[in-house]
Amino acid sequence: MGHTLRVRRKVRHFYDRAARYGIAIGGLGIIATMLVIFVFLIAEVQPLFSAASIVSTGDFQISDSPREPGLHLAIDEQARSLLRISTQGRAIFLDLDSGVVISEIPLSIPEGDFINQFALDSEESGVFAYALSNGNVHIAQYLWETEFSSQGSLPAITPRIVYPYGQAALLNLGANMIDAIAIHTDQEDLLLAAIDNLGNLKLFHSVARRNIFNGFNVNYSPPPAITKSIDIKLDPLDRLFIGGDKRLLYGISDSGLAKVYDLKKMVDSETVEIFSEAQLVKTGVQMESIKFLSGGLSLLVADSAGFVSQWFVVRNDDIPTLSSVRRFAGDGTPIIATAVEQRRKNFVALGESGLLSLYNVTSQKRALTNTSFNKKLLAIAIAPRGNKIVAELQGGGFRSWSLDNPHPEVSFSSLWRQVWYESYPEPDYVWQSSSASNDFEPKYSLVPLSFGTLKAAFYAMLIASPLAICGAIYTGYFMAPVLRRKVKPLIELMEALPTVVLGFLAGLWLAPFVESNLPGVISLLLFLPVGVLLFGFLWSQVPKSLRYLVPEGWEAILLIPFILLFAWCCFNFSHPLETIFFAGDMQQWLSSELGISYDQRNAMVVGFAMGFAVIPTVYSIAEDAIFTVPGHLSDGSLALGATSWQSLYHVVLPIASPGIFSALMIGLGRAVGETMIILMATGNTPIMDVNVFEGMRTLAASIAIEVPESEVSSTHYRILFLAATVLFLFTFVVNTIAEVVRQQLRRKYSSI
Repeated sequence: MGHTLRVRRKVRHFYDRAARYGIAIGGLGIIATMLVIFVFLIAEVQPLFSAASIVSTGDFQISDSPREPGLHLAIDEQARSLLRISTQGRAIFLDLDSGVVISEIPLSIPEGDFINQFALDSEESGVFAYALSNGNVHIAQYLWETEFSSQGSLPAITPRIVYPYGQAALLNLGANMIDAIAIHTDQEDLLLAAIDNLGNLKLFHSVARRNIFNGFNVNYSPPPAITKSIDIKLDPLDRLFIGGDKRLLYGISDSGLAKVYDLKKMVDSETVEIFSEAQLVKTGVQMESIKFLSGGLSLLVADSAGFVSQWFVVRNDDIPTLSSVRRFAGDGTPIIATAVEQRRKNFVALGESGLLSLYNVTSQKRALTNTSFNKKLLAIAIAPRGNKIVAELQGGGFRSWSLDNPHPEVSFSSLWRQVWYESYPEPDYVWQSSSASNDFEPKYSLVPLSFGTLKAAFYAMLIASPLAICGAIYTGYFMAPVLRRKVKPLIELMEALPTVVLGFLAGLWLAPFVESNLPGVISLLLFLPVGVLLFGFLWSQVPKSLRYLVPEGWEAILLIPFILLFAWCCFNFSHPLETIFFAGDMQQWLSSELGISYDQRNAMVVGFAMGFAVIPTVYSIAEDAIFTVPGHLSDGSLALGATSWQSLYHVVLPIASPGIFSALMIGLGRAVGETMIILMATGNTPIMDVNVFEGMRTLAASIAIEVPESEVSSTHYRILFLAATVLFLFTFVVNTIAEVVRQQLRRKYSSI
């Protein structure tokens, strides 16, 4: 007998130790897993906030070439060659590694003539216009043809100068001196503008004609383009720019006065309308350089005070106004040159002191500065990919730098503060990560996603919390044990429903149903609680002889037919109510009378669907907490004369409060991290509106949608991981606070 007890004791001791170590290992494993996830997220996010770096790659000279004044510098896509266009019309292509002249191509210029004015369409197209001293304006294009040879070797680059509109002059202003020219072109449109010293503006507009029905006919030749020349009288101007949307013409004088003209009206009806006027620089300050930012919507104005300001047209009450949006400071010396990156909102500013600064307009930060010069710099260019900078030195020669600046548009202000984007009337929180246009500026504000996450969780908890907590109270304290054993498993079984099924039902059935029966749904939400209370009051007035026919704890069964009847009445009278009170269309009434817009897939639908998913979690934990309150405590309260409700309020709920609070926090975490219901039951529009009839976009939904289509290690990709980090930290903080509060409540009521 004693031997058997010792064996059992040893076995029990072994199981005890195994369980203790197993639980400890499991807990440590969970903590280790959380740490690994956190470290991985931080590793993916950290490069977003790393500083840019620049390394000098050497100097080189142009051999056997006269030092003619330069008009334009450009770098090819691979950052292997440099183009320099001079006033004498010489286009010289240089190898950036060796400084050797690859090719020298003269532009179409009569002998003895020179380029008087130069205008670039964009760095991406390479199309430029140049005006000669004889009044002729020509168009040419520089490009680099890439030819891939054997695998592993660098592609061969062949520079070329072509004339997409022919070598003949497209405009001629006669004997008058041309003061400014501007060009804008795309696949079908060409706009060319030139103005002389007397204010005579000449416009050339060419539109290609295409027949969509002959698009697949290889023998089809498109008809000649429709061309139009327009002469308009303006005040003398020193600079011209055509906006990227082809609707605005910017005319700027050397004094800094800018006028914005309606270019479309000029082309269509040959009339002049000035949209806006603005003084770009202060009195006593000279303009040094003006260029378009990528996209052709913003002007970068560099001045002699050492500042670069960003200007673009803002529409307030549909009135276009040229406004100063941002200002970037240098070292106080005049900015002598600027260069704009082709694909991002970056620009390089070169100060007279030799200070080279790289800025991003969206994040409003200076990414880097470099001042290691012993010669004055004259001009500067940045590669299309933003990985190379080349500057022309005074006295001939060039200096190049290798640049590493992968995520310039990211900063705390661009992620969490309002940003004034081009064409927006005011600063705003915007999430828009992609577009069909190459000139699109990604907008990465996390505020709309965070707001949408909290909005979805709020409405889900607004639906789930009262139902789950009240249901848990009734089931755990009032309901008959036999009925409880059937009801509780049934509610917990709701958690087994996949959220993708709930989202599918919410998006395809519930959302249209709510839209077509909106008055009935709102009536049900508002009046059902009142109806239940009224039913309870009426039940209390029923004679005891009849009430005793229903066993104690089974009274809730009587509510089922009442609730079904009440819901049937609400939906059956939905359309008559809509006709009587809302002129037959409640959505239109909300919009016209209250200014509340209605979207079919909205926060109300999300609240119903997510509430259905969250209810089992909150209910199960809260019900266990209430049911496990020691019975002798409530019995003692009842023995002292308290009613069941008094015992519940003063004894049971305080003791169960840690568990109830934990249930709510776990339910909140469940709602915050929900993905599939949000994807299928909302419009996924990242708007910031508390309106229950509007949709939203959440952090989790954005991660699920956009990570598969984002480029690995890109800014978009890493910002999505930053969103995941924010979501991770939010749930971690909420759960930590919940645990601290739960422990405090437990200590407070453990002595009862």
